[in-house]
Amino acid sequence: MSVLPAHLIEEIKALPARYPQPRSAVMPALDLAQEELGHLTSEAMTEVAAALQLDPGYVEGVASFYTLFHLEPIGQHHFYMCTNLSCSLRGSDDVVTRLRSAIGVREPGEISKDGLFSYEEVECMGACEYAPMCRIDHGYHYDLTPERIDEMVAELRAQSAAKAPVTTATKQSHG
Repeated sequence: MSVLPAHLIEEIKALPARYPQPRSAVMPALDLAQEELGHLTSEAMTEVAAALQLDPGYVEGVASFYTLFHLEPIGQHHFYMCTNLSCSLRGSDDVVTRLRSAIGVREPGEISKDGLFSYEEVECMGACEYAPMCRIDHGYHYDLTPERIDEMVAELRAQSAAKAPVTTATKQSHG
């Protein structure tokens, strides 16, 4: 049984036509698979390799080399916190400390109890003049402060609560 849906396999198979070298499609294909599953499983990487007609070892090598690919589960919202020199000089330590407190984790890679959040510390993200910064949900956030982290986490919690399915228990507690 396939872990990736058929429509995604077809989309992955179409990727090589966009690149001068078919192997160049592996990163966007892995990105699609990760977006679908939340992280890359060995089964998903094997399916990507088959769809691109590449060696599974090559695909796994690419996935394990780049830090934006996750081979283990992560939170629904994953913060990539820059802690390189410029960010550090402008307060990233305080920002990361506040993030850990706001999402309820002790260390990078740990997932919050509600499954919504995780974070990791990364090297330079290329916007040192706007330090400290982070990436979350495909967006970049600059000039971070501990207070801004609180706002971001609250906004993401509210968005997730708004998307949560209504269950019988939820209906009874509101009725």
